[in-house]
Amino acid sequence: MPGKTEIKWLEKPADTDYGAAESYLSLLYKPRKSRRIARRLRAAKMSQFSAKDILRASATSMSEVSAFDWTEQQREIERGDALSPILIVRQNKGRRLLVADGFHRLCALFVADERVRVPCKIV
Repeated sequence: MPGKTEIKWLEKPADTDYGAAESYLSLLYKPRKSRRIARRLRAAKMSQFSAKDILRASATSMSEVSAFDWTEQQREIERGDALSPILIVRQNKGRRLLVADGFHRLCALFVADERVRVPCKIV
């Protein structure tokens, strides 16, 4: 994206984002644990981290970023639509972060400006 685009944000994640996060987490954890993590995400305070740091901590390779189709999210950024903050889960013992919801937004943001501060909830 040429030049800097102002990124607009919703004040908090959309309610549907928590369901999407729980659905994703249910592929990794048992349903009870997935629900518990989703509840913790809902209760978490808002934070901010740079897009590049989130991607690095999630061990997402640049080829993986390129492999996904995030053109719709890129169009939302270009139109000035407010984006929903992303939902992140820390794993034990410093293992990689899980982007429970918002991975495509994160990829589009990284390409727009890798240093952009991304509002998120993290548990």
